[in-house]
Amino acid sequence: MLGLIKHAWLESGSVYGHRKITKDLRELGETCSRHRVQRLMKQEGLRAMVGYGKRPRPWSGPVGAVADNVLAREFTTEAPNQVWVTDITYIRTHQGFLFLAVVLDLFSRQVVGWATRPTQHTDLVLQALLAAVWRRKPKPGLLLHSDQGCQFTSEEWQSFLKAHGIVCSMSRRGNCHDNAAMESFFQLLKRERIKRKIYNTQDEARSDVFNYIEMFYNPKRRHSSNGDLSPIEFERRYALNG
Repeated sequence: MLGLIKHAWLESGSVYGHRKITKDLRELGETCSRHRVQRLMKQEGLRAMVGYGKRPRPWSGPVGAVADNVLAREFTTEAPNQVWVTDITYIRTHQGFLFLAVVLDLFSRQVVGWATRPTQHTDLVLQALLAAVWRRKPKPGLLLHSDQGCQFTSEEWQSFLKAHGIVCSMSRRGNCHDNAAMESFFQLLKRERIKRKIYNTQDEARSDVFNYIEMFYNPKRRHSSNGDLSPIEFERRYALNG
């Protein structure tokens, strides 16, 4: 049993706690209680990654074309490609900050597009959104929520949304809770991966972000909002039942 627990914990990138490890073992056909798994993990010093401070905002520009808060903190949707959220964060490296833009589908919490750049100009968020549109090919009417950063109020961003039939929604000024799902993803990324790393180069950081998103988070990481299924598995089952 202990060997299976260690394997499941390592497979998660050393971030899962006893609840998710128990679900992994049960899927393998093992009969185990959550309390026993908790006891064995504590005995071996295996624990979930917890705790990360509030993310500071590195930069905010002047307010441009501000949209209404259409999302209104309604973070649940009935199907994929109905509501996406997006934002920017930063990663420290010895070569300076690497900025990361992410687009998240609220249905499954799957990262549908992302991009990195050494600066956080509008091109960064456009590349992330372009990747999402190319991957998902959403129908007109998709709602996309962001904050009021100058990247999202720029003419280039607004023109892209209009050209693809995307409805714009924005958080109220200085209210991070209006985009809580995006904040939650960045906290996971930093807590489960970035906080534990020291990147010498931006390429090293970019590679690790790819590994976290495409090799662990989307295909493997369990989410309580998905019934403890990964984003990809949650959407796969939705498609089968649809």
